[in-house]
Amino acid sequence: MARELSSISRFGLTEPFELQVSRGQITGHKNVTVFGYNPDVDTSRVTVWPHTGIIPLPAVPLQMKVSSSSANDTANGTGARTVYVAGLDANHNEIEEIVTLNGQTAVLTVQSFLHINQAYVATAGSSLSAEGDIYFGDGTVTAGVPATVYDLIKFDYNQRITGSYTIPAGFTAYLSQGLFSAGQPGGSAQVSGRLMTVGVDGVRRTIAITTVNNGAADYVFEYPVRIPEKTTLEATAQSSSNNNSASAMFILLLVSNG
Repeated sequence: MARELSSISRFGLTEPFELQVSRGQITGHKNVTVFGYNPDVDTSRVTVWPHTGIIPLPAVPLQMKVSSSSANDTANGTGARTVYVAGLDANHNEIEEIVTLNGQTAVLTVQSFLHINQAYVATAGSSLSAEGDIYFGDGTVTAGVPATVYDLIKFDYNQRITGSYTIPAGFTAYLSQGLFSAGQPGGSAQVSGRLMTVGVDGVRRTIAITTVNNGAADYVFEYPVRIPEKTTLEATAQSSSNNNSASAMFILLLVSNG
């Protein structure tokens, strides 16, 4: 039987900086990888997320209404039973909690969220999956769907796939790499992808743009792009014709300002 190899850092040697950050060995540093997917990109610009339009950003922190399009996503159901949600509070400090679902009936988060940065199915019943789309939103909830959707866990992914992330207070982010891809079965539509920043002033600014025709574009920043605390980074897409799919990914290094 082959002997299991230990990390060389256990012997006082060195490892790549990126691996040390991922292992939590560099104080005040952490890495974040964000993925987004939108299955229906048309001629209007949309966020790369599995929903419609541009993702709304709450003006004030909200106790999110959490609900599912399936009645089976409930505390004792066959689908998702609890979900983990993490984000930022009124001061852009990091918060997190576990929410127990009640099917299509909304359950309020205990804490008030200004932004959602992560969400996933924490526990599930016999299907080992959510059986509907799980929404985080506000307003009237109809068949599990709130009037305003701030984020969601799309069915069958069991994980947030929203191309948006807000930098927590006390950190500066450095954008080192991104990827944008888009396609259309049997077609060659031109699809443009943008990385946008949204500051506390609410203005959406383009920091990178690419265009693909049934393909992918990988962009590496030799000198990483500096993104201040409390800034939202968002991937968007827009096509020259309807019925495209698009995905986006970006990698951030968060460095403590302290």
